Amino acid sequence: MVMGLAAAGALAQSAAPSATPGSAATPLPDWAYPANPPIADFDAKEEKSLPGSSRKYTQAQVENDFAPPDWFPDDHPPMPSVVANGRPPAVKACSKCHVTTGGGHPESSDLAGLPEAYIVRQMADFKDGHRKGARAGSMFPIAKAVTDDEVREAAKYYAALPRPAWNKVVETDTVPKTELRVGGMRFPIDGSEPIGSRIIELPQAPERAHLRDSRFGFVANVPVGSVARGEALVKGGSGQTQPCATCHGPDLKGISEVPHLTGRSPMYVFRQLNDIKIGTRSGANAELMQPVVAKLSQDDMLAIAAYLATLSP
Repeated sequence: MVMGLAAAGALAQSAAPSATPGSAATPLPDWAYPANPPIADFDAKEEKSLPGSSRKYTQAQVENDFAPPDWFPDDHPPMPSVVANGRPPAVKACSKCHVTTGGGHPESSDLAGLPEAYIVRQMADFKDGHRKGARAGSMFPIAKAVTDDEVREAAKYYAALPRPAWNKVVETDTVPKTELRVGGMRFPIDGSEPIGSRIIELPQAPERAHLRDSRFGFVANVPVGSVARGEALVKGGSGQTQPCATCHGPDLKGISEVPHLTGRSPMYVFRQLNDIKIGTRSGANAELMQPVVAKLSQDDMLAIAAYLATLSP
């Protein structure tokens, strides 16, 4: 069953507390922290297919945490077991949310091309409680149950993948109305509404996204003027922050363990900046970012994320 818009909004609000460490008066915006709808009973009879793939899966198989679909096995190198199948009962397959090619979803994260050491450190931070944001809960049991060898295998796999051109940014005043489906991904429904101060990421091909297609990414709708404002903040700081190139390199492609910023989901980037600011993402590397984000408003962070998403990955 698909959750309706009103119910999804109410659940998202309930999952976005107004009191958070370091920012007690600022609520978490529900557009950036989508709540997971109730788990539905998925059809286990009708097999579905995708153009260009010889494989078929039922929707129940598509949503299987321990054997998610691999529609295009020739698009990526052989996956380690932890990526392809996970390890029941707690270690879900990495490819379920981050997909086989590492593009991920706005409500999770892209992993393709991230430094291997960075991925390993993030798993340690989930395990140790340094990453405890409102969207991080699904990672806690995985991080506690996964072995060090499995983490290294997954990190090595995703770090070696090319970064896909996964996100297209569109400045707009209005967006389709949406509803949340499995995992908190937004899908368009009838009607439109003002975008306000939000990023609304929608699948480029909704039906294919519903089947967890690894070849189609997302369209990020952002408020008009966001990209130019973000460019000024990223390049010069505008008196609010430091230029991002100081740590992430002149092309923002990352340096050593410092991750790249270009072409990533703007909703995800916003969420990480906000989590660091309010203290729900900590750890050694995040602490270096705290003075960088301290003076940024949510609109500043939205603009930064929007601009970075326009850059070639």
